[in-house]
Amino acid sequence: MAELKQFHSQIIRLGLSADNDAMGRIIKFSAVSESGELNYAQKLFDGIPQPDSFIYNIVIRGYLQAQLTRNCIQLYSQMLQASVTPNHFTFPPLVRACSVHNAVEEGKQVHAHILKFGFLEDGFSQNNLIHMYVNFHRLEEARRVFDKMPRRDIVSWTTLISGFSQLGFVDDAYKIFELVPQRNSVCWNCMIAAYVKSNRFKEAFALFERMLAEKVELDKLVAASMLSACTGFGALEQGEWIHQYIKSHGIELDPKLATSIIDMYCKCGCLEKASEVFNGLPHKAISSWNSMIGGLAMHGKGNAAIELLKDMERKSLAPDNITFVNVLSACAHAGLVKEGHHYFHYMTKVYKLEPKMEHFGCMVDLLGRAGLLQEARKLIDEMPISPDAGVLGALLGACKIHGEIDLGEQIGKQLIELEPHNSGRYVLLANLYANVGRWDDVANIRKLMNDRGVKKVPGFSMIELDGVVNEFIAGGRTHPHANEIYAKLDEMLESIRSAGYVPDTEELLHDIDGEDKKNPLKYHSEKLAIAYGLLKTKPGATIRITKNLRVCKDCHHASKLISKIFYREIVVRDRNRFHHFRNGECSCNDYW
Repeated sequence: MAELKQFHSQIIRLGLSADNDAMGRIIKFSAVSESGELNYAQKLFDGIPQPDSFIYNIVIRGYLQAQLTRNCIQLYSQMLQASVTPNHFTFPPLVRACSVHNAVEEGKQVHAHILKFGFLEDGFSQNNLIHMYVNFHRLEEARRVFDKMPRRDIVSWTTLISGFSQLGFVDDAYKIFELVPQRNSVCWNCMIAAYVKSNRFKEAFALFERMLAEKVELDKLVAASMLSACTGFGALEQGEWIHQYIKSHGIELDPKLATSIIDMYCKCGCLEKASEVFNGLPHKAISSWNSMIGGLAMHGKGNAAIELLKDMERKSLAPDNITFVNVLSACAHAGLVKEGHHYFHYMTKVYKLEPKMEHFGCMVDLLGRAGLLQEARKLIDEMPISPDAGVLGALLGACKIHGEIDLGEQIGKQLIELEPHNSGRYVLLANLYANVGRWDDVANIRKLMNDRGVKKVPGFSMIELDGVVNEFIAGGRTHPHANEIYAKLDEMLESIRSAGYVPDTEELLHDIDGEDKKNPLKYHSEKLAIAYGLLKTKPGATIRITKNLRVCKDCHHASKLISKIFYREIVVRDRNRFHHFRNGECSCNDYW
């Protein structure tokens, strides 16, 4: 800017301060360059007698970059009043400004002006209009703009697909995707990411296979989306293949992609490989540190998570809010009450980070699991913000574990009113009543669920073998190898009975969570998945299972014995954490 101001002074001496061509270049640098000064550009603009469309456009762009969206709209109005005709460079930033500012009426007027001034065939303006209407949640208008475009490019298609999927219309997005004449990797990623974000991992994998069959190159965006799908599905083999592809094809390992790989390995139960990737990064972004600490947390390695935080600090990298959420979660899963208290205060004292809802939730979970229910309740009462369902849910879960009926009933009713369509809240309160034999109250909860049309989430378990994800539900017989699986299951259970296994029928009597109680305990989904793993893998191979609900006590006990009798490591990821069953013991030490 110092040099620019010298040039500006020369322009003034040469008598060119009213020349739009000369001044336009000065204003452009001041308004939109990284080292510019928007205020300076504004002063120069105010001093020009008759600015042209180029100068107006530049200042509009400058305002947009500075997030001064209202100024953009006002300057456009001023431009029209000055009888300066807008051109095809005027409308894209102006439409963006309306979109960011959520200026619906002004946006519609700008749309009318695009048509009035004859820019129907301008792809940039039309694509920005589609984006604007999507941002306004007006999909019909977005589709109308799209349908009237004489020529559509890949941006037009992906903007519309992304818009429909972001607003929850994933099937409609897919119908649009199928109409795309020539799909590139961006278009494929747009649809794959839509499935991943809506937890429709099967569709994401099917689409990915189609993409590979059509010889579309796998880039880092598709890789990151598919790694997220592998994470959600527990598909380690697919994740490993994508990781190998990234390495063999020299795809740039930016912080997002590196974090996705670490996260995939952590959440697919392979902590060793996650550590290997993490330790091999030449430059570790804070997201990679957070992902690794979070991975250690969900595997119950609380002390290791704390050590990684200390290592992060030794390297002079300041932790953020997410770091401390993961550290506090690690303390909760490992029962490190003293350490949890320390880091809860440490984050504010040392890093000036005020605790957010997630931090309070972790602390309530930590105290509740440890049986310090009144201390957890006191923390909730003293929170500077109203507790959300996550915080209250942590306390309700602790009340169920420790049989605290009075407090649990109070919190449970509060939660149901807070989240009337969340089946888990009803289930937890019903189980709390069942634990103390209050069957009338259990029946009332069931009736309330029926009256409100709340459906319980069905339990299922998944195991990936040879790149194929197999899904099991309690008592299900749809698997092509069902007869073999059930025969292996009977053999497996007979073997552990000789080692002292006795089914835990207490939960079968009253627990309405997850599994279908019409089926006996031996037909629970994770037992079927383990039986299939024993049937189809080599002796000594690790069996990895993903379950969408909390593992029940009976399956937890059975899995410990199976690991010992069959000399296998069994890794189960349930809704709360990882369980590593090895030689008759679990990594959680029965603390889950």
